[in-house]
Amino acid sequence: MKNNHFALALAAAASMAGAVHADDFKPKTAGLVMLNVRLTDVSPDAGDPITTTAGAATGLHADVKMDVMPTIGLTYFFTDHVAVEAIAGTTRHKIKAVGGTTNVAVKDTWVLPPVVALQYHFAPAAKVSPYVGAGVNYMIFYGGSNKNGFNLKLKDGFGAALQAGVDIAASGPWSVNVDVKKIFFKTDAKDAKNGLKASVNLDPWVLSAGFGYKF
Repeated sequence: MKNNHFALALAAAASMAGAVHADDFKPKTAGLVMLNVRLTDVSPDAGDPITTTAGAATGLHADVKMDVMPTIGLTYFFTDHVAVEAIAGTTRHKIKAVGGTTNVAVKDTWVLPPVVALQYHFAPAAKVSPYVGAGVNYMIFYGGSNKNGFNLKLKDGFGAALQAGVDIAASGPWSVNVDVKKIFFKTDAKDAKNGLKASVNLDPWVLSAGFGYKF
């Protein structure tokens, strides 16, 4: 885990899962709608080189910091095993230029990375129900501010997402959820004012823990 807050949330979720009794257990079935509210750690895996707009090396690379925010997911079950989930949330990330003795803030930006994933649930009638999924996301950069004389522009676009998780029955329609996603996304970053650019593979890990409710 890359963040202590997420680790604590995961420990709390695991503790609750061990403490609760699955009274009036409600299995996953066709037509079911499930709402998950999670605490989510979005940790980009960026480290790509920054060049001049002509392509010359600068000796710097892009560094994008992680952030933790609440997210929500809404799942609809087509069959007992097959479902689709739409996940939404927004995080704020600090972008830095790093290399040698240089470690300078370039931009703070908000990111909205909605994900839609088709899922397969292996044991829908079990009290411990794992699943996997795959889908698409659309990365939207908005708000925030440039720093230290930079004027960075980031390109929105589509990416791919892989997902794995587990729902652990709590009481009645409630459950504890732990979810991991890997998003594959590359953005073009350009600062025309200072003659700099980078093709940045953000490729974030998205680590979540929270609670679900079946309708």
